[in-house]
Amino acid sequence: MSAPHTTSRTPRVVVMGGSSGIGEATATLFADAGAEVVVTGRDQNKLDAAVARLGGKTTGHRLDATDPAQIEAFFGQSGSIDHLVIAVSGSAGSGSFAELDLDQLAAGFDGKFWPQIRIVKAALPQLEPNGSITLITAASAHAAFPGTAGLAAINGALNAMVAPLAVELAPIRVNAVAPGVIDTEWWERVPEQQRRALFDGLAGTTPVGRVGNPDEPARAVHMLATNGFVNGVVLDVTGGANLATGR
Repeated sequence: MSAPHTTSRTPRVVVMGGSSGIGEATATLFADAGAEVVVTGRDQNKLDAAVARLGGKTTGHRLDATDPAQIEAFFGQSGSIDHLVIAVSGSAGSGSFAELDLDQLAAGFDGKFWPQIRIVKAALPQLEPNGSITLITAASAHAAFPGTAGLAAINGALNAMVAPLAVELAPIRVNAVAPGVIDTEWWERVPEQQRRALFDGLAGTTPVGRVGNPDEPARAVHMLATNGFVNGVVLDVTGGANLATGR
């Protein structure tokens, strides 16, 4: 007697902030594995270009993640979600603490912390019970680099919520990836010569001898999302930059 034929459902993945950088690299991994992927971004042209690059079962949805109404509207019609990846970020909040404009620090929270938390809350009714949420934060949360106190506060607040959310939202799994310095569009605000000098300096003090590329944290996100026995983890992807090397 032959075994009954069974079919597995195609996973449905939403990558918020998936039109560039780590978000797009993560969406690529899911799309290449055959998942149905929805990517969001605020710039329609960048979003269309990303969807064209991704191919497969990928669709785009223009969304400004700093607008609570747009977040609610998106999840009101999104349908069921197996894996939610939140790559939404901002640039405000960095700089020497003595000169830091606290309004800019508040803007940093408005650009990353609050959007990520609003997305998690709005997505809950659509998440499958065996699904996952993966935040993309930053290793600045527990680094000690001058000029990053504001970024540490923003990303540290997100990291601190991972473990309690993993317990409270179970069986939905909640994890985070905390990248170090990754060569993405986020750094394009820094002039090219200055950026290269910064990257070279960081490479000299990082055990792997370089800064990261978007595929590396993306692979960590994909692993956390798809490994059903990993929960409540904040995974550093820094090339060892957070380690004491004795140099």
